Amino acid sequence: MQVYRRVPVESLGEALPIRLEGQQQAAYDGILALQSQLPAVALLQGVTGSGKTEVYIRLIQAVLAQGRNAMLLVPEIALTPQMLRRFCAYFKDDVAVIHSALTPAQRYDEYKRVRAGKARVVLGTRSAVFAPLQNIGLIVIDEEQEWTYKSDATPRYHAREVAKYRCVHHKALLVLGSATPAVESRHQAECGKYHLFEINRRYQNTPLPRVVIADMRLHLKEGEPDVIGAELQAELEKNLDRGEQSVLFLNRRGNSRMLTCVSCGYIPQCKNCTVSLTYHSKNHRLMCHYCGYYEPLPPACPSCGGRLNFIGVGTQRVQEELEALFPGIEILRMDADTISAAHPHEELLSRFQKQRVPILVGTQMVAKGLDFDNVTLVGVLDADLSLYSGDYRAGERTFSLLTQVIGRAGRRTKEGRAVIQTYTPANDIIQAAAAQDYAAFYRYEIDVRQALMAPPFFDVISFLVSSEVQHRAEQAAQRLAATLKQCFAGPYPDCRAAVLGPVPPSIQVLNKKYRYQVSFRGQDRPRTRQLVMDVLRAFYADGANRQVTLVADINPYSL
Repeated sequence: MQVYRRVPVESLGEALPIRLEGQQQAAYDGILALQSQLPAVALLQGVTGSGKTEVYIRLIQAVLAQGRNAMLLVPEIALTPQMLRRFCAYFKDDVAVIHSALTPAQRYDEYKRVRAGKARVVLGTRSAVFAPLQNIGLIVIDEEQEWTYKSDATPRYHAREVAKYRCVHHKALLVLGSATPAVESRHQAECGKYHLFEINRRYQNTPLPRVVIADMRLHLKEGEPDVIGAELQAELEKNLDRGEQSVLFLNRRGNSRMLTCVSCGYIPQCKNCTVSLTYHSKNHRLMCHYCGYYEPLPPACPSCGGRLNFIGVGTQRVQEELEALFPGIEILRMDADTISAAHPHEELLSRFQKQRVPILVGTQMVAKGLDFDNVTLVGVLDADLSLYSGDYRAGERTFSLLTQVIGRAGRRTKEGRAVIQTYTPANDIIQAAAAQDYAAFYRYEIDVRQALMAPPFFDVISFLVSSEVQHRAEQAAQRLAATLKQCFAGPYPDCRAAVLGPVPPSIQVLNKKYRYQVSFRGQDRPRTRQLVMDVLRAFYADGANRQVTLVADINPYSL
């Protein structure tokens, strides 16, 4: 008797036998051989389209044959439906899916199936790492470099670290897969702590996409630069003529990044956060992407009555520009504004694939893991967007995004092309991403990290103080910094480091709370963790810190 499941599952049909090619087979054999020395960590680095998923499936089949269970984590909910269909073709009802887009009833169903042993393979996003799976033999983390595996909300954790703990507990194998591994992971492999396996050719020797770097500085000489440059427009026209599909990537939603008055320089700001409001043309609203505050677009500057000018572009604006360039051509958009419970990721992606919609515009949701045989062109509209954010991970994030999105093109028999629009074409990160050269990127980035005393050489231990009253937050942060200095001078001389701060983070006020950051460089070890616990206890035991919140984190991704 078949048990009804509230989680919609659509199999791809009959599972075809997987035939691994040379480097795939070598990686599979090498990783499987690590079972004689468990627990162990393997880093599987394979170029986009190299067939890492086939290796995952074969590894899971081998583990299940041994009577043990397996888990696969993916970074985005958008990847789950496509991966689920594929895994259900091979593992049928043995697969349970866990992610935040499921309803409470659906999550409860899957939790019970895993707990009762009725599902031996767990597939999901970062929270799935806590699934009550017993007798774990294998955990695979796909696109392991992605920041989405790190939870910046309480409880703060990184899925990779939790997976390591579970693998030690179950004496299991952890496989970290990526075309662009995190610098920390590659460094661990270089030091011999991880076992490294590489696949440097695409499956069936399909060539990597041909990449063109479009220098957008040339457009500035002619005034306001076009959203779609001449090189990208020409390639889009070719694809439309051939009946092939294109994906355009811009990691900013909305219509325009902000508005400003041409007369007095007024910029509409969020009432709850120290950020400018983003314009959304669909509902003519100015919106904060952090707290959700919005207000209608004013007809003129509220300060002086002058004309408001739109600055920067988002995915909504790109869609409008494309519709003007190619009238009558359907354009799909995939970002946080178009995805909802009524219209989930899988519905939009299914429509793009089955109806052969010519162009898909999206944020980072379209950059990872998607595998469509008719997509032959990828356009990156603002490659510099994340490059100069001031974060020590900016270069890594940019390289990874560019490499991943370029890899969506030409994944079958058709030639793939990519156009990268940038204002800094000579930048080392841009050049390495265009060449799909991870080795060059890593050599450059590891030197930068060492100079900055950043991971993997040191960990950043960060304390974030927040309060609705500014002077309370500032004074509490000052007391915290003094406490840390006393700890380094007294009971924790072995952890001694320079105390940085208090300083306001890049967004000082978030959802009506003033924030200050205090941090130091150290090593993630028991003594450091004990120091952090002592500081937290002392902070909350101090009556002067009432109505002030303190959060500790290690290597935070955002503030």
